[in-house]
Amino acid sequence: MWSLEQALGPWVVVGQSAASPTVAAAITVALAVVHSLAGRLWAGSDYRPRVLSAAGGASLAYVVVYLLPEINEAVLHVVESDAGSASFFGRDVEVYVVVLTGFLTFYAVHVFASRTTDGETDQTSVTFWAHLASFGVYNALIGYLVFHQERSGTTALVLYGVAMGLHFLVTDAGLRRHHGRTYHRLGRWLLAGAILLGGLVGTLTTVAEGPLALLLAFLAGGIVFNVTKEELPDPETSRFGSFVAGTVGYAAVLLAL
Repeated sequence: MWSLEQALGPWVVVGQSAASPTVAAAITVALAVVHSLAGRLWAGSDYRPRVLSAAGGASLAYVVVYLLPEINEAVLHVVESDAGSASFFGRDVEVYVVVLTGFLTFYAVHVFASRTTDGETDQTSVTFWAHLASFGVYNALIGYLVFHQERSGTTALVLYGVAMGLHFLVTDAGLRRHHGRTYHRLGRWLLAGAILLGGLVGTLTTVAEGPLALLLAFLAGGIVFNVTKEELPDPETSRFGSFVAGTVGYAAVLLAL
């Protein structure tokens, strides 16, 4: 008899992997709400640039201090297990190629969007939908991974949820700057919906440890690029002190737990 397990193969199986499905569902909905309302938070306030810089620093701290070690630990387990010979990983360092791939993927999207905004194509049709498609996949992945963490427990879910919520403040600001009213009227709702869709898929499936590490690694690369993209190009709009405070503050929280 046909089954979803057979159709999806050994990488994906039917099931529920979140330590607390109720908490995971609540975090997914909260992330969608944050994304849809991010543009209204501190709108017009002199504190908004500081908040965005601190949010970017916190999400970067999550990747470097918490997520990358988590990924490396999972890959080491796969490499050292019997499944290692049949997996993508021959050595634990190979997962960082996926981190780099995530970084380069979103860099390519950014370059395309920047060039077409200069007048090569119609921004509202080509650039907008290219940006929306890439961030739709990105947001769906974030929603999916709410239900699939390498570390079990409510604490891991909350740390992830807080980091991604802060990260959405940063990505929303960049998309809003690129696409203005078009993004406000349509884009933010579609991207919030992508988070919920990813979460829905996450409730129906689980992934094996190796493929989960790949997904987390790709996400890590995307986060690193999107944070640096917002902070580095224009020192006048970024706030270095706030960025450092967000980075150090959230890193301290992660290390204390």
